[in-house]
Amino acid sequence: MNFGVSFSPLVPEYLVWAAFGIACAIAILLAIGRSRGAIARTIALALFVLSLANPSFTREDRDPLTSVAVVVVDKSPSQEFGDRTRQAEEARALVAERLGHIRGLEARFVEAGQADGETDGTRLFTALSAALADVPQERVAGAILITDGRVHDVPGEAAALGFAAPLHALITGHKNERDRRVVLTAAPRFGIVGQMQSISFRIEDQGGRAGTAPVTVRRDGETIETRNVRVKPARSTTSSLRSTIGPWSRSTACATSFASCSCRASRMPGSALGATC
Repeated sequence: MNFGVSFSPLVPEYLVWAAFGIACAIAILLAIGRSRGAIARTIALALFVLSLANPSFTREDRDPLTSVAVVVVDKSPSQEFGDRTRQAEEARALVAERLGHIRGLEARFVEAGQADGETDGTRLFTALSAALADVPQERVAGAILITDGRVHDVPGEAAALGFAAPLHALITGHKNERDRRVVLTAAPRFGIVGQMQSISFRIEDQGGRAGTAPVTVRRDGETIETRNVRVKPARSTTSSLRSTIGPWSRSTACATSFASCSCRASRMPGSALGATC
């Protein structure tokens, strides 16, 4: 509870200051001349100027606003490899417990990166911005990302975050892991049953050493082609294959990896076409 004094002048402010100056001058003259009743007259002038200023006493009752911390949990397909899902859930529970002990802090948990067939890549910072859309910058306490580290919308500079607060990342997985993606880069828009169709795919290998990756193409669970494709770390390798489209068939391209792998697939009318690892 805070007490104070506020002024709402009855006349323009410059008139109040002019009256104050005149009152001060008169009070000085009365004091110099030692006039009878100088003190009473000075008090009357002061009350007159004060009445023009129209003072009022105020009392403020303030309730402090909570700070907001956002925890973004990565739910992308690459989080399903190994025990990353379990690690993420354990980290989420621990963070929720720790943040719950901080007074005046509101913790918001957001899940992002789910595969919906439309969004390209894991976009955690987009989800972070959406969660803080209604929060003033001054109230942002910080953000925590629980992810495997594969994020595709990292801002180019810190100022693009929209807040000046700490940003932390809890990385799931294990040491020396690498990520491999099979991306279908070109597929026909339609296929004729019994005809050959060309499909292009790209292998993206992040981390690890250069080598070869055995690629297996299956249709309805039956292996129809196996080949070795040379891959290089931090680079992508593109290759093509030809396959016969059958009625109600499903074709998959699989690149074997001894670590983790995530995939992006496209579909073609007349068959179900995907990429798996």
